[in-house]
Amino acid sequence: MRVCIDAFCGHNKLIPTTIKNFPVSTSLQTSSSTFSSVAAGVPSNQLAAANSIDMERGGGPRNGKWRGGGASGATAASPFYYEPNSRAERKCKPWIVPVFVAANVALFVVAMYVNNCPAHSNPYQRCVAKFLHRFSFQPLHQNPLFGPSSSTLEKLGGLVWDKIVHQNQGWRLITCIWLHAGVIHLLANILSLLFVGIRLEQQFGFVRIGILYLLSGFGGSVLSSLFIRNSISVGASGALFGLLGAMLSELITNWSIYTNKAAALFILFIIIAINLAVGILPHVDNFAHIGGFITGFLLGFVLLFLPQFGKHKAYQYVLCVLALLLLASGFAVGLVMLFRGVNGSDHCKWCHYLNCVPSSRWSCGN
Repeated sequence: MRVCIDAFCGHNKLIPTTIKNFPVSTSLQTSSSTFSSVAAGVPSNQLAAANSIDMERGGGPRNGKWRGGGASGATAASPFYYEPNSRAERKCKPWIVPVFVAANVALFVVAMYVNNCPAHSNPYQRCVAKFLHRFSFQPLHQNPLFGPSSSTLEKLGGLVWDKIVHQNQGWRLITCIWLHAGVIHLLANILSLLFVGIRLEQQFGFVRIGILYLLSGFGGSVLSSLFIRNSISVGASGALFGLLGAMLSELITNWSIYTNKAAALFILFIIIAINLAVGILPHVDNFAHIGGFITGFLLGFVLLFLPQFGKHKAYQYVLCVLALLLLASGFAVGLVMLFRGVNGSDHCKWCHYLNCVPSSRWSCGN
């Protein structure tokens, strides 16, 4: 989930943001959306069902955004997937996903240390959980997610279009993936990562899942920067949606080794639709979700295809090559547009509806 914060706010000002899909109704880029996912597309002896929470981006005036993505298999055969016993017995011991989780937690602790709410509080703006001293949270009317201020997130590497384009700080496209707007945002994304990432790493190994996670997060940041200019964005939702997209492409490219193909595909489509639909609520950066999902979907064809009963099929190689071409061209075009200062909304007048749909109950702001 990603969250948005007011970028013009001082250290003690943070715009309230909605939580993305938490559990399915609210979220953050960290703004609003639950990342529920079922590993029906992950080859194994047992269907891995993951219903997790994703909190990613939110919006506000120069709003800050938080970007805000399983159980191990049994030996009994899954109704969705056929695999020989030789592969079923081979499972990688996951370690890269726990490392990602530890890194997210560690950087949140660093953010709270740098934030140092008591040093900036006053009688009208009291920190939350004062017993934590330097690690206490911003007032809830500034940050309802129990976290630091927008200025702290910007200082530590939150996604800010102006700094990326005009101050050559492209590294923010990566650093924003590791920052979180608050405890709620952090827990939601960690749960999503554990439920989905552990299972995928067991099946495909740390190298492929590590690449998938990082490139999906990067892709989400690029698309978000092309369309959202007035917000600070942090969170791992783009990377988490990339894992979800990879599960879908893995199901497609390994189609012949599934038994209940329609059921597996239906489950994944429902999960994807629900999570992306929640992203159209206000204060959610759905562009990061969509960018991460598309990146992960294409990478799944490249990284996650398996032998079909002993050998690879010709269509798998075709899908792999096409996905690589689309991925390379997409990143090239997106980065050129971004660093030239092109506004994606100028070329797609209706695309803002993908990020937020206005109603009588709320308004949409960038």
